[in-house]
Amino acid sequence: MKDASDLPRSMLVLGGTSEIALATARRMIARRTRTVWLAGRPSPGLDAAADHLRGLGAEVRTVAFDALDPASHESTLGKVFAEGDIDLVLLAFGTPGDQAHDERDPQAAVRVAQTNYIGAVSSGLVCASALQSQGHGSLVVLSSVAAERARRVDFIFGSSKAGLDTFAQGLGDALYGTGVHVMVVRPGFVRTRRNAGLPSAPPVTTPEAVATAVELGLRRGSETVWVPGALRLVSTALRHLPRALFRRLPL
Repeated sequence: MKDASDLPRSMLVLGGTSEIALATARRMIARRTRTVWLAGRPSPGLDAAADHLRGLGAEVRTVAFDALDPASHESTLGKVFAEGDIDLVLLAFGTPGDQAHDERDPQAAVRVAQTNYIGAVSSGLVCASALQSQGHGSLVVLSSVAAERARRVDFIFGSSKAGLDTFAQGLGDALYGTGVHVMVVRPGFVRTRRNAGLPSAPPVTTPEAVATAVELGLRRGSETVWVPGALRLVSTALRHLPRALFRRLPL
């Protein structure tokens, strides 16, 4: 993509109440996007998000979508694509879980894995197939810097994101040359209203910063985007650090 005229006119957001997704949608609407589908569990929050984007001048529709119900994904998302071409799919749903609690409750840990990985694999493949059938489009997958290396404080969440990250990279390779572009976005800790009171390790970023990086990545045709960009070097260094040293770091 070279300029605003190459940015998407239509987009589908999987995770329609995500603050990162909504910041990205606002940025896309300000540039070129005119049709937005918000997919998520029916709720006042989803309706409010749709009304907010309509106020920016977009045609916005909502669709009931549950990441934990993979059997419904093909039918639910198929109806969206049947309404017309989708230029951009933003896979933005996920749950951080609660590491301390989830270690004591295996079923809670499984729910994190099912949401962040299994639900993403299912919906990602459905959308990828639809994009390939229409012959064009981008699939942007929100991963995390936590996918790069397991940390004591969030290895359940990190492992689910690591699976998602690897899946998205492989999907991008599988779709290379088909007209469908897959981009993996790896932000650091994103400060949102939901986690405003939680402690975090630097670097901390914002939904708006991630949205800006998504736009730039689409313009450049990037396959991987780090937010902030310096995380690429930091993560490379940490990935090669001996394990005995890594586990002693206050990360």
